[in-house]
Amino acid sequence: MYRAFVFFFSILSVSFCYAQDLTIQLYPERVPNSKKTPADYTEETDSSGLIKNVSIPTMQAYFPAKNKANGTAVILFAGGGYFVLAPKKCIEMARAFNALGVAAFVVKYRLPSDKIMIDKTIGPLQDAQMAIKTVRWSAGEWNINPNRIGMMGLSAGGHLVSTAGTQLNRVVIDNKENTSLRPDFMILLYPVIIYDPEIPRTRENLIGKKPKPETLGLYSTNKSVSQVTPPTFLVHAADDEVIPVKNSLQFFDALLKAKVKSEMHILQTGGHGFGLYDAENKDSWFISCYEWMRKNGFVPADR
Repeated sequence: MYRAFVFFFSILSVSFCYAQDLTIQLYPERVPNSKKTPADYTEETDSSGLIKNVSIPTMQAYFPAKNKANGTAVILFAGGGYFVLAPKKCIEMARAFNALGVAAFVVKYRLPSDKIMIDKTIGPLQDAQMAIKTVRWSAGEWNINPNRIGMMGLSAGGHLVSTAGTQLNRVVIDNKENTSLRPDFMILLYPVIIYDPEIPRTRENLIGKKPKPETLGLYSTNKSVSQVTPPTFLVHAADDEVIPVKNSLQFFDALLKAKVKSEMHILQTGGHGFGLYDAENKDSWFISCYEWMRKNGFVPADR
């Protein structure tokens, strides 16, 4: 307990010292799978930080101090039901990772929209794949180990990350260089995994109100887990009334059957959308997550 207290206190004391270091445009040229953006489709951020109408996807880089950097990177994807982005918690976590020597990238990905996309069902996945390709391509420049790049997703962002990590043969971007798009590990917080009547909005925003059965199967990501799925750390609250805990339970069960190294934490309380500093969870999941990363070699053992 003392060790956990010291560990978390160190994050609190230094995690807000790091600023957003770099804004990266995912597609320096034309955005793939795009239509001409209508005049009324303008990006907006409201007073609570929620973002909508993203047409130019970007990635914000947060780098640790040079004397703390350990070569590991995490790419973070916010939730928001595939109709808005809620990046506040991701920025919180990016800074906490920085305090532990881990580089972090918060992706502002496109939300599914027939207004700006030819095929809205692949738009977010394109941005996820491009994000990891970009980090791998620039790993040398940013002092990142290209074999220690993970993805982290919250809620609908967890669905996006689990899609990217399980459907490795489904390449939806230009990748003539054959860069590996496989994350080396995944961290999923209260993720959407299965598509069922209890969470219709997220499903409908991505694949429509009347998807074919095979489409529903494709976007229930537990059905795509295999032996090459990256090691995964899952966190969910048992009292989550927005995304039921069965989503994480079914994904974890699929990981077990595929013999993928995994760890799952089911919190008794916490609801949906908790972050790093929420009172009920601050002494548990993030500390456990970092210990899991260290145990599996995703951060050096001496850090």
